[in-house]
Amino acid sequence: MEQVFQAPDCVWRQALLAATKGDLPHAPEGVISLGAVFRLALTVDEGRHASTKHAYPLRSNFLRSRVDAWIDRVSLARSAYETLRANANGENENAPKKRLQALGAELKHAQEDLTAFFDECEACLIVGTYLASEHASCADYLVFALAHGLARSKICGKDLLEKRPGLCRWLSTISASCGTVKSAFGVDEAYLSSTLGSLEGGKDWCVEAPKPPAKPKKEQQQGKKKDKKDKKGGQSNFASLAALSSVSAAQADDEPAADKKPAADKKPAGDKKPAGKEKPAAAAAGGAKAEEEEDPVKKAKKDRKKAEKEAKKAKMLAKKAKREAEEAAKKAKGASGGKSKKEKKAEEAAAKKRKQLEEEEATLRFLDSQPKGSKKKIDEVKIQSYSPRIVEHSWYAWWEKEGFFTANNKHTKGKTFTIVIPPPNVTGTLHLGHALTDSIEDTIVRWKRMSGYEALWVPGTDHAGIATQTVVEKKLMREKGLTRHDLGREKFLEEVHAFARDKKSTILNQIRRLGSSVDWTRERFTMDDDLQLAVKEAFCRMFEKGLIYRDARLVNWCCHLNTALSDIEVDYIDVPGRTMLSVPEHDDQVEFGCITSFAYPLEDGSGEIVVATTRIETMLGDTAVAVHPKDPRYTHLHGKFLKHPVNGRRIPIITDAILVDMEFGTGAVKITPAHDPNDFATGQRHNLEFINVFDDNGLLNGNGTGQFEGMKRFVARTKIVEFLQEKGLFRGKADNEMRLGLCSRSKDVIEPMLKPQWWVNCKEMGADAVNVVRNGELKIVPKDYEKTWFFWMENIRDWCISRQLWWGHRIPAFYVQVEGDEEGGIPGRNSEKKDRWVVGRTEEEAMANAKAKFPGKEIKLIQDEDVLDTWFSSGLFPFSSFKWPRETDDLKAFFPTQLLETGHDILFFWVARMVMMSRCLMGVLPFKEVFLHAMVRDAHGRKMSKSLGNVIDPLDVIRGITLEGLHKTLMGGNLDPKEVEKAKEGQKQDYPEGIEECGTDALRFALVAYTSQGRDVNLDVKRVVGYRHWCNKLFNALRYAMMNLGEAYVAPDEIRPQDLSLSCKWILSRLNQAIASTVKAMDEYQFTQATTAIYAFWQYDLCDVFIELVKPVMASGSDAEKKATRDTLWACLEVGLRLLHPFMPFLTEELWQRLPKNADYAKEFPSITIAPYPKCAEEFVDQSLVDRMAYSGVVVNKIRSLRATYGLVSNKQQPDVFLLCEPESKAKLDGLESYVATLSVSGSVRCVTDAKEIPEGCGVAPVDSGVVAYVVLTGLVDPEGEIKRLEKKLKECEAGRQKLEKRMSLPEYAKTPDKFKAEDNEKIANFKSEEANLAQAVDGFRAMLAKPKEQKQQQAEKGGKPEPKPSKEEAAPEPKAAESEEAPRPRAESSGFLKVGEKMVMKGDVKKKSTGFFSFTSQARTLVLTDAPRLLYMEGTETRGEFGRVLSCMMKSDSAFVIKSDQKERIIETPDAKAWTEAIAKHYKL
Repeated sequence: MEQVFQAPDCVWRQALLAATKGDLPHAPEGVISLGAVFRLALTVDEGRHASTKHAYPLRSNFLRSRVDAWIDRVSLARSAYETLRANANGENENAPKKRLQALGAELKHAQEDLTAFFDECEACLIVGTYLASEHASCADYLVFALAHGLARSKICGKDLLEKRPGLCRWLSTISASCGTVKSAFGVDEAYLSSTLGSLEGGKDWCVEAPKPPAKPKKEQQQGKKKDKKDKKGGQSNFASLAALSSVSAAQADDEPAADKKPAADKKPAGDKKPAGKEKPAAAAAGGAKAEEEEDPVKKAKKDRKKAEKEAKKAKMLAKKAKREAEEAAKKAKGASGGKSKKEKKAEEAAAKKRKQLEEEEATLRFLDSQPKGSKKKIDEVKIQSYSPRIVEHSWYAWWEKEGFFTANNKHTKGKTFTIVIPPPNVTGTLHLGHALTDSIEDTIVRWKRMSGYEALWVPGTDHAGIATQTVVEKKLMREKGLTRHDLGREKFLEEVHAFARDKKSTILNQIRRLGSSVDWTRERFTMDDDLQLAVKEAFCRMFEKGLIYRDARLVNWCCHLNTALSDIEVDYIDVPGRTMLSVPEHDDQVEFGCITSFAYPLEDGSGEIVVATTRIETMLGDTAVAVHPKDPRYTHLHGKFLKHPVNGRRIPIITDAILVDMEFGTGAVKITPAHDPNDFATGQRHNLEFINVFDDNGLLNGNGTGQFEGMKRFVARTKIVEFLQEKGLFRGKADNEMRLGLCSRSKDVIEPMLKPQWWVNCKEMGADAVNVVRNGELKIVPKDYEKTWFFWMENIRDWCISRQLWWGHRIPAFYVQVEGDEEGGIPGRNSEKKDRWVVGRTEEEAMANAKAKFPGKEIKLIQDEDVLDTWFSSGLFPFSSFKWPRETDDLKAFFPTQLLETGHDILFFWVARMVMMSRCLMGVLPFKEVFLHAMVRDAHGRKMSKSLGNVIDPLDVIRGITLEGLHKTLMGGNLDPKEVEKAKEGQKQDYPEGIEECGTDALRFALVAYTSQGRDVNLDVKRVVGYRHWCNKLFNALRYAMMNLGEAYVAPDEIRPQDLSLSCKWILSRLNQAIASTVKAMDEYQFTQATTAIYAFWQYDLCDVFIELVKPVMASGSDAEKKATRDTLWACLEVGLRLLHPFMPFLTEELWQRLPKNADYAKEFPSITIAPYPKCAEEFVDQSLVDRMAYSGVVVNKIRSLRATYGLVSNKQQPDVFLLCEPESKAKLDGLESYVATLSVSGSVRCVTDAKEIPEGCGVAPVDSGVVAYVVLTGLVDPEGEIKRLEKKLKECEAGRQKLEKRMSLPEYAKTPDKFKAEDNEKIANFKSEEANLAQAVDGFRAMLAKPKEQKQQQAEKGGKPEPKPSKEEAAPEPKAAESEEAPRPRAESSGFLKVGEKMVMKGDVKKKSTGFFSFTSQARTLVLTDAPRLLYMEGTETRGEFGRVLSCMMKSDSAFVIKSDQKERIIETPDAKAWTEAIAKHYKL
């Protein structure tokens, strides 16, 4: 979180503290008080500290224009809900019917408002993680608190959130940062806990309608069908509330059934009661008497109401019939070939899209026709909008052909930068995790290359022994029904090589599409001949040094894969107690998490010893039972023997104080040396027999297993228990918490097995790896991972490097068989002899070593069948890539490398191995720095998994893909059919419409922007789409610039600051500050900060500000001003593109090539790829000017906010602005008034120091303590309405001041620290200042009302002849005819809405309904169109609403049309729909 939001003087912070600590005026709990919070934050002294960059939220206009209205609607909805609920429960029986109907309408409108608000929040959060800035701010926590208020008030439910993943993700993110909220803002812990509880608890989010009173039986039967329908479809919370409204209205309107007796002539025939039916019980008790005694007046009233109801129902049915007739007519028209306007519009849009696609396809065909590797002909590629397919076409092939990525080992630059790619496995294709790695590494490499380094990025792929062999074996079985043993080793390896070549080709194509600037002339594969030679050399050297040795030790054995695994290839899960789990190769689930007790009888039959185990099947390999030497229970049994119940084996009772704990269990421990790590050590101490009872497949072998021989290990587990029960030796089971080891590849349960294997002694190498980090020789970034490094390396155990596979580097070790020696043993079995092994780089070298070891004997060599662990060859990659062990020029020039960039998940798998092996074999570190990036997760924070359907090919994001296409990517893999269906559901939920085409640049920028040190990346593809739109903005910015530069423009040789205007000086200052920030961030691997600096320059400085300031100069500036502005614009674009290039290589190359450049410069640097990276030019940095422009930006935002407050949304409405300034503030704004006017869409801006210079009738808003903005509103707003609004605001301000003064007057206030007293005094001063400004504004509007209308008319016409003064009967001037028709004259009572000189065009009664944010009741109103143009709603004599900037107006039907503005969308029902549509379109020039 940014430090600025932690500052105690941040207004958002003060508002949040006020909300959580109750420092606001008294208001009901929940929503209304939070409304006061927002008004406090948005209006009271908001800009006082806004000169700080982020103290003024970047999207605060969004909050301003939505939140106030939202809060008001929620407040009304809450009140309506409470009343309806009370009525439904019988607590408010006398509520009027109209009141209940009005409350029901309020609920409906609140639903529309909230839904629209959530939609806009969702749209905001699609392109941004937070509401107000790039980081979590107080604004987020205020809205978060408001969401809590909604939950507690039973207004908002999960149904409004479940389809909005961005909003849900934001709620989860803010919830998770509760510690940050508490520490940064001092939020009350109880309040925060309540907030989080409401968000997490399902009940608080779901509002169920209270049950209405029981209906008569007949009504219940009639309602069954409807109830079933409702249950089937489900109801949202608002639907439940609407049900309350209907129930309540029914209670208020209708009497019980027994009291109703409609006239026979009015009751429909279908509603007649069948003869013989009895009345309900209530009617039978007293219905007749009630009818006789009923008041005739009341009866007449009831009859009248019923008649009205019937008439209303008939009208509704008539409407329905009319609608159905219209629909039928439309269908008939469609069947006869006619098309509706909507269909025509859709067809036009589709045709436009087709035309655009056809143009793109034509351009692509042209580009495809060009020779591969040729430079793109920019002049012949005409595109009107950004298209990733066209922009990214051809550039990479040209870069590769020109050798821009090829490093020179005879370089003369004096400095190199080398990095090797983490070689991806050839098991499949790259996913977004690989894309993150490549994006970060390419960004670094391109930056270094442009910064003058001889940059080399070595590409490569890894053979991935276990993973690839497993995939190919499954493929063979699926396609051919064969195993690898059916094919034989040679044929199987041919299949694997073919599979690897195919996948490798796909992977290399993906790397190219990602724009990775790797040196393809040095591409490597870990099974290449050069790398196989390096592996053999490394094994032999380490064997000769005594670091590699052969030994029979316990290994982690995977029975499914038939291979040993290293410790870090084993995943552990916690089993809390008895749990049934699925195990490969077993049909039934297996029980884990329990301990089984059984008895071993003494050999002489004198007793027994009870032992316990979690793996009862291993008892077949027991060779001893251990007790503690000091345990008095077993002293008399020391040295005696037990008898094994299965095979009769004599089992000695031994004493061992190391292994046995007397207090645990029975104090006796069974010993299975060949199947347990602890027992293995005990067996070595006591020289016990090591008996292996399992074969490689996990079946029980014949070593004393008796009748259980051939059984699967976990089948035998059950059978052995049954056997012990039969023998009377079973003593029970109990829950036992345990950790269960699983193979990370197959998920099979790991079996500790005694196997002869090759091992690496890691003790000394591990200690050395610790030292190089502690003394700073090796730097790990982020530094937090040093702790992980130390933990692993200080506790490192010897590394088992044998793998019982066929695919991989075969171990260069040979077993010597001596002729005539029958006891030589079998290699790979426990019978082998360790001294019979020799190693050699070739078989000839091994034979020579064998003859030297066994002189004078006839010998034969058998090469080890096993292969080396994949990480052994990968550990050599930084130097084997340069053809070590040969002394090549590449090895001398580029090793050691400078950086290793990879994911933190393989810190020990790969990074540690490279450090140890490089120090051992090369004597130096393989790299100087290690940067560990975060893991990529999906938008929900889940790990990428094929079974979840969230593993995405980066090319699918780049090119776009349909949902059906995503489903197809799941086919042909190794997923189980059930997992395929699960994955499809995940894809359907996350990508219901597939993935939009984003392009490489947007994907890269999004991935790098997400990269924050020490934090996982929750990647939402919608964010990538947002950056794709940003690419389009950059494309359009350059198009605009090229239009202003002109075809004859010549790039300048130099730009001198003294020749520039203030705006040009400012943008060049911001450019150089962005350069400095980016370079600093790149040096520190702070990629988020780098992308933020670049994005801010392009988006907020260049596009949003400078290009807007360029327009007036190009329109009316002098030639010198235009030349300086063009040169500055060119410099910003050219340098800005070079600044952005490492992050977005394709788009920047395309745009850079289109920019005019000096001929010598273009010849020296034909591509932006090799152009110099920008350096900060300090002479262009003017911090004072930057601060002044930032301050002017605060003023601009305040003026824009004030415009929005008064509904001035059209750019044609450009009122004059006066800024009442203190001298210091005036100095800041001196010379910037015209910029403020341009950016705030004002006619003019004047800074004054005397309030007398400000005209009457202004809207006022304080910017800070030094500036107050006055917007001249004469002729633009209704003075009477403004007086009411300002007076209300003035009262609120006075109330706030009085409350604070009251608190300060208390005796205990004297104990308040001086710091807080000073803050309170400052608040009092601000209150008074605002009160004075508000009072002045009120006086101005009153004076505006008091002036004669003739004078105002003269001022408006600037001296022209005034029109006659309106009489009392006329409230508006006599309107003149519009064109040839005479416009209708306004009614006398509705004269207040016209401006002076304004004419009415159309007027008529309409009905409307809301489809947008603001909402009104759907009743008859008057719609008025004037020639200003203005479009207003009137109700009687009052103006009820006005459209701002009308965006579109179209026919919906013959009797309705739709109007859209920037904040509203209305459906207007009127018989004159066509005339209204034409008039509005004409006057708004639509």
